[in-house]
Amino acid sequence: MSDKRKTANKTANKGQELIYGVHAVEKFIKQSPHLIYVLTVIKGKLNARQQALVDAAKAAGLAVQFEPKSFFNKLEGNHQGVAAQVAHRPDLTEKALPDILAQADQPLFLFLDEVQDPHNLGAILRTADAVGVDAVIIPKHNSVGVNATVRKVASGAAETVKLVVVNNLVRTLETLKKEGMWMIGLAGETQQTIYQMDYQGAVGIVMGAEGTGLRKLTREACDHLAAIPMVGSVESLNVSVATGVVLYEAFRQRTQK
Repeated sequence: MSDKRKTANKTANKGQELIYGVHAVEKFIKQSPHLIYVLTVIKGKLNARQQALVDAAKAAGLAVQFEPKSFFNKLEGNHQGVAAQVAHRPDLTEKALPDILAQADQPLFLFLDEVQDPHNLGAILRTADAVGVDAVIIPKHNSVGVNATVRKVASGAAETVKLVVVNNLVRTLETLKKEGMWMIGLAGETQQTIYQMDYQGAVGIVMGAEGTGLRKLTREACDHLAAIPMVGSVESLNVSVATGVVLYEAFRQRTQK
């Protein structure tokens, strides 16, 4: 862990976490102001977006403090001069899945098999929010969880998408298959394409990790494997890009008249 990240983690007290970036903080103020302890803004003349956040926070009755540039220099990534200390929300677990499944008319779940880059997870959550994914499921081990970088890249989607952390991804896939969910895994070595798949009904889309793709047991737990057609020289797409492609094909099929 870098010195910056160690310092940033110390900034938040136990049971709290620090989020930063205009989009992430703005969404949190709009959606979960009751979870915010304090909004921190860089000292000096504020730009329009920073001032709007200060105004929104004060209107919501939130505490606002101003810190020098040195405070924000401790944060990794593009903080944009705003941060918020928020209550840490416990992860959803396997126990939440039956209720999520029951509440959805046509459940669409997304499974991420050991995705470890926070930028990828953030981008995936943003797309998942856009197409109405009911839950994103990740394994407890060897996966990135929600952190400040994920929240910033997700632009508020980390607060709206249900992220479920499970002990055993393959076991979860098998359990949900017994409940009637069909699992479609993305893999490059199959002749079937994502455009030949049927995404109607209860469907789970299973994505592999950066570089390694789906693990053997995860692959075997899928009902179908499908590939994204590619005609260029690159062998594969970034996992967040690939996820966006398949999610929008599912969205197209599920919303077409």
